[in-house]
Amino acid sequence: MTDADRFELYAFWRTSATYRVRVAMHLKGMAVKEHLVNIDSGEHRSPEFLNINPLGAIPALVDKGHAPITQSMAILEFLEELQPSPALLPSGLHARARVRSLAGMLVSDTHPLVTPRVKKYLTTTGGFDDAAWRAWQLQWFGTGMQAVEQRLVTEPETGTYCHGEVLSMADICLASVVAVMRVFKIPNNNTPTIDRIMHTLDALPAFKLADPMRQVGAPT
Repeated sequence: MTDADRFELYAFWRTSATYRVRVAMHLKGMAVKEHLVNIDSGEHRSPEFLNINPLGAIPALVDKGHAPITQSMAILEFLEELQPSPALLPSGLHARARVRSLAGMLVSDTHPLVTPRVKKYLTTTGGFDDAAWRAWQLQWFGTGMQAVEQRLVTEPETGTYCHGEVLSMADICLASVVAVMRVFKIPNNNTPTIDRIMHTLDALPAFKLADPMRQVGAPT
């Protein structure tokens, strides 16, 4: 059975979380059959998809014969354990904790504040107009990225990548947030260390292939 026969990924072109999974699978040379779940038209709230993920969140990875795996970081950890090479976590207890910590700042503290369901609530029940939503995005993307930049520039473990000289989950998570900022034209100001790391990541095939604008469903 090939990877594409084994794995199915329920995805949407621009989501940061789906981007993470795409990058990881490309890095590990794994193929997957994708199913487009159009968040803009509400397909993630359909009974069919809620049967896969009751939260209605993207992505979900199905390994044939097993229950769906939701949450992008759980999927990354699953892929790491399934196929350890190339490793996305460094060796060493403290090194792995640092990578997971940096990743958590991006995927747990920053990204959840700017997801479509947050926007929907704020622009309906919360009474936000377009300008208020834009200000909200600038505030929370900026806060998260400045905090990550501060750690990267002050901690000696930072190297060519977020942690040393080997790419890790922290880099995938960093690039996933930057990718969505680019889609929404959110400036990333005063982050020279992030900019330097992103310049390296942007040149790697796995990150190029995961670019939201290259996915099925992306605007032409």
